[in-house]
Amino acid sequence: MYDVLLRDGGIAQVRPLRPEDRPSLHDLVERTSERSAFLRFFTGGRSTAHLYMDRITGDGYQGHATVALMKGRLVAVAEYIPSGHERADLAILIDDSAQGHGLGTLLLEHVALDAAEHGVRLLVAEVLPENRPMIRVLRDLGAEVVQRFDQGLVNVRIEAKPTTGLRDRIEQRDHEAERASLARVLHPSSVAVIGAGRDPSSVGHRVVRNLRDGGFAGPIHPINPRSDTCYPDLRSVPGPVDLAVIAVPARHVLDVARDCAEAQVAGLVVLSAGFAEAGNGGEAELLKICRTAGMRLIGPNCLGILNTAIGLNATFLPLEPAPGRVALMSQSGAVGAAILDRLPVSTFVSVGNKADVSGNDLLEYWEDDPDTDVIALYLESFGNPRKFLRIAGRVSAKKPILLVKSGRSDSGDRAVRSHTAAAATPDLAVDALVRASGVIRLDSVAELLDTARLLSSQPLPRGRRVAIIGNSGGPEAMAADACERHGLIVPELTSRKFKAAAGAALGNPVDLTAEAPAEQIGEAIETFAPEVDAVLVVYTPPFGSGLERTRQVIASCQVDVPVVACVIGHDGLIDGRVPSYAFPEQAVAALARAADYAESRGRVTAASLPEPNHAARDLVREALKTHPDGCWADPALTARLLSCYGVMVAETIGVDGPETAAEAAGLIGLPAVLKATGPVHKSDVGGVRLGLGTQEEVRQAYREMAASVPGMTGAIVQHQVPPGVEVIVGGVSYPAFGPLVMVGMGGVTADLLGDRVFRVPPLTRAEAIEMIGELRCAPLLYGYRGSAPADVEALADQVMRVSRLLDDLPEVAELDLNPIIVSPHGAAAVDVRIRLAPCEARPSPLLRHLR
Repeated sequence: MYDVLLRDGGIAQVRPLRPEDRPSLHDLVERTSERSAFLRFFTGGRSTAHLYMDRITGDGYQGHATVALMKGRLVAVAEYIPSGHERADLAILIDDSAQGHGLGTLLLEHVALDAAEHGVRLLVAEVLPENRPMIRVLRDLGAEVVQRFDQGLVNVRIEAKPTTGLRDRIEQRDHEAERASLARVLHPSSVAVIGAGRDPSSVGHRVVRNLRDGGFAGPIHPINPRSDTCYPDLRSVPGPVDLAVIAVPARHVLDVARDCAEAQVAGLVVLSAGFAEAGNGGEAELLKICRTAGMRLIGPNCLGILNTAIGLNATFLPLEPAPGRVALMSQSGAVGAAILDRLPVSTFVSVGNKADVSGNDLLEYWEDDPDTDVIALYLESFGNPRKFLRIAGRVSAKKPILLVKSGRSDSGDRAVRSHTAAAATPDLAVDALVRASGVIRLDSVAELLDTARLLSSQPLPRGRRVAIIGNSGGPEAMAADACERHGLIVPELTSRKFKAAAGAALGNPVDLTAEAPAEQIGEAIETFAPEVDAVLVVYTPPFGSGLERTRQVIASCQVDVPVVACVIGHDGLIDGRVPSYAFPEQAVAALARAADYAESRGRVTAASLPEPNHAARDLVREALKTHPDGCWADPALTARLLSCYGVMVAETIGVDGPETAAEAAGLIGLPAVLKATGPVHKSDVGGVRLGLGTQEEVRQAYREMAASVPGMTGAIVQHQVPPGVEVIVGGVSYPAFGPLVMVGMGGVTADLLGDRVFRVPPLTRAEAIEMIGELRCAPLLYGYRGSAPADVEALADQVMRVSRLLDDLPEVAELDLNPIIVSPHGAAAVDVRIRLAPCEARPSPLLRHLR
């Protein structure tokens, strides 16, 4: 069953039809108007509808039906019934009271995607011409639609396949639903605080005080049955409640949540601790109550939420948040509080245990928030990494996303045995994820603060040229050195308009000497700014005009490039406009991140949506029937799987003895290569023999291997390909993150040199070529010291095809093509390994649902 967001922000549940749903279906028919029954069934009214509900819940039903529930009541049923080769008939019935929420469109999305998974290519709906709402829903789905009149009916034909058009429309609808669901939570009209009281030290009391002191204009309803200054319960509150902040002991939270559901509250912020973080139960039941009632849940075990634009301070923190342009989400309360104390924000959400609302939801909301220019996230875990990739990739093209992710440990799972799996630690998976989405990953909260100050207060640099202007040569030299380390350029400045005092150096850095007045520093900023892409002002107080006057002048400069200050020993914002850093290295690092983001902004593109490879999926399914706990695929299965995706592998013949090996060598061509099957790292145990020039040499090599190689189960024979550059292309799949594809220097030195790059599949050809170009060994492929350039396009094609395989087959736990021999004439894998493992079915990335 999936929890899904509706257009107005409500929540429904979508699941397959069950036989026990028959009474609920009859209730649905009874609530359906005669007109709605006629539009669905054409004749017979409700009597026909009742008969049909008996049919679809009976034993002989051949269709696939999906139902939707709202607030626990079945309100819709949609179905497709196979009616020919790769074709099915489509129909839907929705409760009159549930229409207008986007439920019909959402059900059609689920049905179409399910039909495509089952091999249906065409869905056909017969609709009465007067049923214009349904015709509009079918037409606007986003799939390829053909509409024509036929014998008094409108025949609507829908291509049941994932397309970029369908993806774009689904993402647009999902975005609108997410914003609607969080709007009443983050921008409420009224707030109830359940657990408020007279004790000034209590959490509920502090929340009420913060709401009042913060200037929240809407009604604030303190609730406590044991206090005569509060409402006794929600039923006593006049008017609707958008947001309920719960500050009661954990044992009472479920009952309070049920009361909120009855009162039709839009969202809960549960401050109470004592749930999953303490090893206790109840969190799943709390989420179920919220989802069934259509309420969003923040927490439990959180600090609360802030929205400075409306004076909403629904936290119990002892601070007055400063309004700013940064939206902040923190999974850690302590980290969130530390950042709030140092950074002006537009919105703050402490997600605590993250039972419902997560970073993905908040990204959707903040994408269009007019009060937010920068998004900052502190995460301890990803709830849905692949969804994060899709959402963040879109949002980061509009607004920078800063991420601090705790847990950079190298202690990945070493139980797996391939080269790729040993290299792909979970932290590398996070790096690949954020890089693919355009997110700026930072190592510390301090770096997040430094970068957020700059990006929220200054324009993006147009390039990497920096003018360094100041009154102290030593710190300016340190800034110049830091620029070089971070790939920023400190060019020679040419302007002759500026007249400096004796002893000043104007080349860049511009050292105006210690006693330079503030006005001279300001004049230098405005004079040299047109020659560069950013200005870094380095000032050491108290020299010149003193700290305050110099800060005023820096903030008043009128230039069209970003200005960053290093006021030695002082962090913060100057006049709310110019970011200031205590040390030059901080300022340069923040500026470099802004330049990197400006260069990469908008480069993230959504991958195409190829149709699933049903032949490959059938091969995997059959293999796992025989080996339900997983297995290393044998050479024949490996070759068949790779061929499904067009991956080029050197011609290979499996053999089981010296005679068949010699015969295979004669067929495949000499010189030949003999490789043992069984051991993972064959070369380590003498399981590879190259350059066998005769069939007798092949025969003898097999005998020697069989006598000395432990675990040998047979061998393969290949024709020895021409020499070239050895490259490894591989993949590994993590249950939490999904698949990663790797490219690196191959052969026996793959692990020793560690020259490799990871990405999240699927990849475009351009992304594959970019990966290859990042390798330290890349010059070997492009012609090194007179050698002929290798066929990089062929290698990129191999990488792209492997990425599609990994994206399509979640059961591929590990994959190694090591090495691929890349020559001027092509790129062929000469050694391949695939490990299959059972896993949960991964829903379509287009299937809308809450995690």
